[in-house]
Amino acid sequence: MNSSPRPSPQAALGRTALVFIGLLTATAAIERWMGRTFFGPDGRFGLWEGDIWSNENSQRLADPYSFSHLAHGILFFGILWWVARHVPLHRRFLLAVLVEAGWELLENSPLIINRYRASTIALGYEGDSVLNSLSDIVMMATGFLFAARARIRLSVAALLVMEVGCALVVRDNLILNVIMLIHPVAAIKQWQMAGQPHF
Repeated sequence: MNSSPRPSPQAALGRTALVFIGLLTATAAIERWMGRTFFGPDGRFGLWEGDIWSNENSQRLADPYSFSHLAHGILFFGILWWVARHVPLHRRFLLAVLVEAGWELLENSPLIINRYRASTIALGYEGDSVLNSLSDIVMMATGFLFAARARIRLSVAALLVMEVGCALVVRDNLILNVIMLIHPVAAIKQWQMAGQPHF
């Protein structure tokens, strides 16, 4: 008995793009249902917000934490290559997108918002705008696709540059964020708070 023919690369790419857009749309719809606003409380579109202490952080298209989502993508690619390399790349990509979208929904729930306020330097964190959440997912997808094409050494170098650069510039990065969310360390928070601007 003949098995059904495999879809062409172009067909697989088209389907993957449609599912990706569908996941972005579903995430946006759920976040709107959760009460998130598309552009943030002020309703203003912005490309970049570099001040992590500003109430506009996590509301614009990109911010310093966008680098953490690029790192998510590189790490997701590495983990899925390690545990499921036999799975076609486009399916691993969509699985990573699904996980990232799930995290965005959880991150904007009262449980994680309150945890951020209590344990990290995000003292006034109100959650992400829908725009910022969708951008975070796209950043993760970009990191995943970068890692899929790059040599391992380049991916590792990119991770190190982003983590060290963010630690130096804003005193926060993916590693510190995870540590402070799971098991806060007073010395880390004190060092991070010392970077808060005083007016």
